[in-house]
Amino acid sequence: MTQLLRPASYVSGHWHTNADGQTLIDAVYGRPVAVISSKGVDFAGALAYGRRQGAAIRRLTFHTRARALRALGTYLMERKEAYYELSMLTGATRRDSWVDIEGGIGTLFSYSSMARRELPDERFWPDGRVERLGREGTFVGRHLLVPRDGVAVQINAFNFPVWGMLEKLAPAFIGGMASLVKPAPQTAYVTERVVRDIIESGLLPEGALQLVTGEPGDLLDHLTEQDMVAFTGSAATAAKLRVHPVVVGRNVPFNTEADSLNASVLGLSVRPEDPEFALYVREVAREMTGKAGQKCTAIRRAIVPAHLVEAVTEGLRRELGKVTMGDPTRDDVRMGALVSVEQRERVRETLRQLQAEARIVVTNETPLLGGDPEKGAFLEPTVLLCESPLTARGPHELEAFGPVATLLPYDSLEDAAELARLGRGSLAGSIITHDRAEATELVMGLSSTHGRLLVLNRDNAKENTGHGSPLPQLNHGGPGRAGGGSELGGLSAVRHHMNRVAVQADPTTLTAITREFVPGADVQEDAVHPFRKSFDQLQVGDSLLTHRRTVTEADIVNFAGLTGDHFYAHVDEIGAKEEGIFGKRVAHGYFLISAAAGQFVSPAPGPVLANYGLEGLRFVEPVGIGDTIRTRLTCKRKIRKELRPGETRPTGVVEWRSEITNQDGVLVATYDILTLVERARDEFDPPADLQA
Repeated sequence: MTQLLRPASYVSGHWHTNADGQTLIDAVYGRPVAVISSKGVDFAGALAYGRRQGAAIRRLTFHTRARALRALGTYLMERKEAYYELSMLTGATRRDSWVDIEGGIGTLFSYSSMARRELPDERFWPDGRVERLGREGTFVGRHLLVPRDGVAVQINAFNFPVWGMLEKLAPAFIGGMASLVKPAPQTAYVTERVVRDIIESGLLPEGALQLVTGEPGDLLDHLTEQDMVAFTGSAATAAKLRVHPVVVGRNVPFNTEADSLNASVLGLSVRPEDPEFALYVREVAREMTGKAGQKCTAIRRAIVPAHLVEAVTEGLRRELGKVTMGDPTRDDVRMGALVSVEQRERVRETLRQLQAEARIVVTNETPLLGGDPEKGAFLEPTVLLCESPLTARGPHELEAFGPVATLLPYDSLEDAAELARLGRGSLAGSIITHDRAEATELVMGLSSTHGRLLVLNRDNAKENTGHGSPLPQLNHGGPGRAGGGSELGGLSAVRHHMNRVAVQADPTTLTAITREFVPGADVQEDAVHPFRKSFDQLQVGDSLLTHRRTVTEADIVNFAGLTGDHFYAHVDEIGAKEEGIFGKRVAHGYFLISAAAGQFVSPAPGPVLANYGLEGLRFVEPVGIGDTIRTRLTCKRKIRKELRPGETRPTGVVEWRSEITNQDGVLVATYDILTLVERARDEFDPPADLQA
């Protein structure tokens, strides 16, 4: 690359450039690659702009936001090769960059899918159940999650310029907040290229994403109570930012994902000839050399049985001996450079400090395959051995953020767990064993100080994603030194960006607010059976009160014969009186459900296409011979269902509240029924000619 890059900031709807600034150096050959600067950026104005523009995001439903993320993921995936080209300038191989680039874009798809599958097509998220607050049922309450009115300020680390941004952007956008991204300077030009494509796509509302490529200036001084900060980086920097006067004074939510001294434990039962031994050696070597060891989840401490130290050392010597280092654009290079010469020198200094309590037992000094040995930021993989790990301090406090790991021998599982806990909080840990009892003991011993634990063995070796791979569906964060936050974790990451409010009202008003039927609310009954209405015609609160049916002995006997369920409480008169808890024979619970279906189902073909499921079934009171039941069926909520490839018939899922009462009006059973109901084609459906 001959032309110097000048990555710009994107704030207040405009690209902002400055001729002067910090010069960034190519990590492989030591050549100038970019100049970045945020001089002249109005940080207060950028935050104010994001808050104003965020109103447009908050007007969108969860599903609309999710569809935008899915479209954006497709758009970026089509342009990924440009990101790979820039990423190699940071010292990353294509394999390293795959995790960053395609892993980051994959996060957009994951959050899009989770939101469309698990969240309502609304601007708010009902949380938990309706709480009855009064004896008569006229006063109820429920929690709602609603978007915050501020901006999510996202400060990212240098090691994942794409993934680090997108894994924060996705849950923030789904949660209804605008994002202001501040990438680390060393790799900001990669982030800027992706942001430029996002802005040009027009797929997100204007103001949903802003970018500051240079120094953050007085950005944090202008935060308000409605804003929030998500930080990824060193624990030391996190500690400084967390006590910023504005963050503390205005109680600004601050989420941290900090580098940690992650550990991997080899089980005491493992033998050198076991598959788990080879898995352990490969996993440690892979985590040391992936991204040249520059991962916040990388294995820094290898905790191994004392009698296997020599075997593990030899295994790592062989495995790391296969690692070729040099220019990451070459196909025969497995490990590139650290992000900068300055970063390499910091790692070397930490390595020197670690040697006060440990000695180097493995190092890989192979010739470079391309790259400049002096100007490039290359560092050979290094393994140390600390022979007194329970009393040492360095291995549990000093992190060499590069291809460095320390072997820590142990004699008992209790000692192994204690060594892992000495790291004072980790993002990720791994346990390699095929002994389930051993795995259980170690998981229990490590859980309090870890955000995620991988138990690896021969059974999951082919499918496991690795010690250091965060997944959108699972927690990414950790206690203590790891920051005490959580960036991912499925929809819990969306919750971080929302305010939880308790709404108290009468059932009818709460139904109107949440658009989800609350027991005790007014219902609408008309001459048209609810099952004769399409998804679009149905309204929450549409209801049917069925005819009555008296339960007979013949009903119970016939149901027992049909199903084979001859439980004594249903068919044994003497046993039911002497041993049963009801003092009489009672009808099968599933008979009641079946009888209720016979009461409310409209049998002719119509908009209701199928029974989709049943949830929350509770049998409240027994029904005996001679009791009379009737059922009230009420439309509880509606969920639009997206057309899948090959489908041509648009549908939605309708959730019905079903309440069975006896002759005294006492509730005997309650449950929710899900039905698949035909709906009209709408603007979000793909054209019919693309569905065949």
